[in-house]
Amino acid sequence: MKRSAKIIQIKKLNKYIIISFTGLLLLISISSFKEWRMASDYSLSVEVNNLRNANGVVIFALYNREDAFPDEHYKKYFKKITGKIVNGSSSVIFENLPPGKYAANILHDENNDGKIKKGFFLPVEGIGFSNYQSIGFGNKPKFSKASFELFSNKKIKIKIIYM
Repeated sequence: MKRSAKIIQIKKLNKYIIISFTGLLLLISISSFKEWRMASDYSLSVEVNNLRNANGVVIFALYNREDAFPDEHYKKYFKKITGKIVNGSSSVIFENLPPGKYAANILHDENNDGKIKKGFFLPVEGIGFSNYQSIGFGNKPKFSKASFELFSNKKIKIKIIYM
């Protein structure tokens, strides 16, 4: 075999090795990213007890921005799930959440219309916010107080407040 033919064969072999090695690195990178991404998605279980009746449903809304909370008309939420009422309680699980700061809001939507029914000024239906045991004119819901960090799977309970 001529020397030039051997050089051409070696160059082709080197090219195949480089392409194979690059493909292997790409495959490893993609699978590592997928595992990392899956490990960074969490779930949040939210529960409410002591609902005054089984009428309607419970709307669970999750927020990840201070400027979106509170959201009286349920238009600025990050995720929203409707839960059924069973034995005076309701619970849902928000899945595939990226790590970060969140606040939760619930509404016992007794007439099942998707919005807060109000009397003169105050809600007639039950409402609740994460980290709040009561609300009033001096204790209005704020993202800074209602928020919590999510860096692992988490369970929270929200107190229902009837005015």
